[in-house]
Amino acid sequence: MNLEEWAREVRRRMADWAFIESQPPRLREALKYLVERGDLRVAAKLAGMGVDELADVAKQANIPTAP
Repeated sequence: MNLEEWAREVRRRMADWAFIESQPPRLREALKYLVERGDLRVAAKLAGMGVDELADVAKQANIPTAP
């Protein structure tokens, strides 16, 4: 298992899936993308939000993000 796969697995385990599934469709898909890919910038674009704004939502969803 390489570092990217390990990080994806950690994000999957730590994520609050009930919170993620309760979000509006666009944000929900962006959060799922973030869990799978770990790319906050692309996920923010998908959600139609700023990076800082999505980082706050990711924190609420317990999705670890790189510093």
